[in-house]
Amino acid sequence: MLTKRLKTDRESYDGSIREAARILKNGGIAAIPTETVYGLAASALDEEAVKKVFIAKGRPQDNPLIVHIANIDTLSEIAADIPDGAYKCAEKFWPGPLTMVLKRTDKIPAIVSAGLDTVAVRMPSDKTARDIITASGLPLAAPSANTSGKPSPTSAKYVIDDLDGKIDAVVMSGDCRVGVESTVITLVTSPPRLLRPGAVTVEQLREIFPDIVVDKAVLSEPEKGEKVASPGMKYKHYAPKTETYLVESDSDSFAEFVNAKQDAAAVCFFEDGERINIPCIFYGTGKDEYTLAHGVFSALREADTLNKSAIYVHAPSKSGVGLAVYNRLIRAAAFRVITL
Repeated sequence: MLTKRLKTDRESYDGSIREAARILKNGGIAAIPTETVYGLAASALDEEAVKKVFIAKGRPQDNPLIVHIANIDTLSEIAADIPDGAYKCAEKFWPGPLTMVLKRTDKIPAIVSAGLDTVAVRMPSDKTARDIITASGLPLAAPSANTSGKPSPTSAKYVIDDLDGKIDAVVMSGDCRVGVESTVITLVTSPPRLLRPGAVTVEQLREIFPDIVVDKAVLSEPEKGEKVASPGMKYKHYAPKTETYLVESDSDSFAEFVNAKQDAAAVCFFEDGERINIPCIFYGTGKDEYTLAHGVFSALREADTLNKSAIYVHAPSKSGVGLAVYNRLIRAAAFRVITL
């Protein structure tokens, strides 16, 4: 059975919001837009509905989900022992692409948090997402709406490519504004730790938590058998089918390197283009990491369609939002990094 398409144009919007909410209230699963990537949503209070999300994605159950809310009052229903810093973060960054890991209440089933006693929670800034959450009256557990391990979907097209016929509905909206998943921090440790970088940067977080530390897993492989505290900390993630390599270099060296490769494609900056002779997909400009974040996942998917034997990606900087892009790419490349 084909997945139901719910349009969000002016004439269809209200009806689509109601239908998505109805599906979720009745234990179904639906892909919804957020400002980061499309999420595959289920009631965070319904263990059986959450199981459907894991099955549809082919996602291992040791990988926790993020719970999405639309009202700060909901936070105290799903999280316990909430520190003052959480409310300071909410005031500054919510609604927006920041997830906080807090102690979990019994209201949230253990499956949502991969058996941990914590819960990851955020309030998206996308209006459609918040309207669906509000209409459903539920906190929604929602990982990215893609086949597990593949690049995250930044448009409804990619959701359909991966999950058509496996989920109840997809809410058809525009491209996601940010393009990489939310920043994740844990507030159950002292000092707080950055578990996954995103559009809310370490530099911004230090205004609230001067002592915040960056978890080693942001830029390195997790230990074998290690239980992860956040989505996106796994060894290989966000990956195209084609073998992918991350290349740290300047533009001239990158071009010289990839031009010597046969049956390969490049994912690179706009400013690299005139130097490169092999097929290349641009994912933004190296002068603005926000453009790279917006374009990275769609570029990886497009490069995969070229059916080459390898993809070489020009690495971004590791500062600001560049850290988030680098974090996604190092996992897409299964930690295969070439430094020129």
